[in-house]
Amino acid sequence: MEKGPIQVNSEIGRLKTVLLKRPGKELENLVPDHLSGLLFDDIPYLKVAQEEHDKFAQVLRDEGVEVVYLEKLAAEAIADKAVREQFIDDILAESQKTVLGHEKEIKTLFETLSDQDLVDKIMAGVRKEEIQLETNHLVEYMDDRYPFYLDPMPNLYFTRDPQASIGRGMTINRMYWRARRRESIFMTYILKHHPRFKDADVPVWLDRNSPFNIEGGDELILSKEVLAIGISERTSAQAIERLARQILFDDQSTFTKVLAIEIPNSRSFMHLDTVFTMIDYDKFTMHAAIFKEENHMNIFTIEKDEATHDIKISHSSQLKATLEDALHVDNIEFIPTGNGDVIDGAREQWNDGSNTLTIRPGVVVTYDRNYVSNQLLRDKGVKVIEITGSELVRGRGGPRCMSQPLFREDI
Repeated sequence: MEKGPIQVNSEIGRLKTVLLKRPGKELENLVPDHLSGLLFDDIPYLKVAQEEHDKFAQVLRDEGVEVVYLEKLAAEAIADKAVREQFIDDILAESQKTVLGHEKEIKTLFETLSDQDLVDKIMAGVRKEEIQLETNHLVEYMDDRYPFYLDPMPNLYFTRDPQASIGRGMTINRMYWRARRRESIFMTYILKHHPRFKDADVPVWLDRNSPFNIEGGDELILSKEVLAIGISERTSAQAIERLARQILFDDQSTFTKVLAIEIPNSRSFMHLDTVFTMIDYDKFTMHAAIFKEENHMNIFTIEKDEATHDIKISHSSQLKATLEDALHVDNIEFIPTGNGDVIDGAREQWNDGSNTLTIRPGVVVTYDRNYVSNQLLRDKGVKVIEITGSELVRGRGGPRCMSQPLFREDI
């Protein structure tokens, strides 16, 4: 089969093309009164966050990775006038709670903008002060204290979550929180209308119109046959089963097994990749709190049942044995965040010590602040490339969260 623009059959194959989003003005529209609604705990300093992100991108380029940017691809995807108009309509339709019936005035503002400026403005959000209106309705007086007609999208620099590359296709995800729901509109338009993707017939295993939530931080591609998906705060069991039914029975798919791994529902464990990532053929990072419960976990293996032409589900409580069986690897090693120390592990997991980006087998990108975890990785023979993320980490995401592989070499 001819190779298309998407090829991700593992977590560890040499990374060739990656999708990033450079932090933009959306971070400057974070204010203390509305942080929790936008899923932030603190306000990053944009100038430094951009510098840190640019250095992250350069580290990847230095390793031979092609870096493409979400905001650039999105602008190029809406070059056609009709596509641009439909894109605006779709954005406004999902912003009704804050638009307050002022679509016409917002569209008038958008008409003055280039394609790139339009995408940047939608990502940054529209402040009420940018549109001059007479207040004629009681609800407008009551809502005047809220500063936006279009909410900013400060989580966009975490490109892992709104979509996920799986095999030669993607999932375009229905995000759990309303604050992030619009993010996957961008990839929908990129796949349909960008010259790089539109004629490639990229399979969409699950689209954003699904009624069930799933996020890319919970989707791990362990091999060309095996997916691991976290049952988490943000990814539902229903979404996992729907994806499994699609990908196990599709002729364009090579996958034969989906491992659904339950993790605690909490802010610090929001996705599977915040507590568990694959870094080599037989090595995984793992948060110590999960590691200590290794024989008390809920792991469900979903496979195709040839006899019934349906799925079959089996249960295990032992992650190590399940992974060794699924991947045909002996003696898988878990490397605990913070070396398993109750204090170091909790601190470094909060700062995404488990959220490594593997760029080829045994070579990972991590935050430099997680020095205990990084040294342990080195002691285990892993090459660690450190980046600074004092501002980036304020969004509660690490190198894997900030990257969406589009193409990896097969292993």
